[in-house]
Amino acid sequence: MAKVLCIDAGTLRVAMAALAALVLAGCLSDPGPHIGGSGQCRDEALGWAIGQVADEATMRRLLRESGAGLIDPLGPDSKVLADHRGDRLRVRIDADNRIQSARCE
Repeated sequence: MAKVLCIDAGTLRVAMAALAALVLAGCLSDPGPHIGGSGQCRDEALGWAIGQVADEATMRRLLRESGAGLIDPLGPDSKVLADHRGDRLRVRIDADNRIQSARCE
């Protein structure tokens, strides 16, 4: 004779929530991309980028050459806060996907 396992709805919800938490914990344990810069942004030598197409290769080069820990591409309609971070490079891009400025802000 086979035994029948009965689980009430409350127990099933708790078990499903625990399973979901375990799955999400695996996602959160990933440290994310490695930033190779020093974390201190320097924009003095980035004038070469003005007028360039804001493609992935150019953005990666800007990040690498600036030493920034964070790059923040801003489109023509982007709104920004006036906060300053020493590790952030803001790249303003026009409607034609051309770089207008690259500044540490």
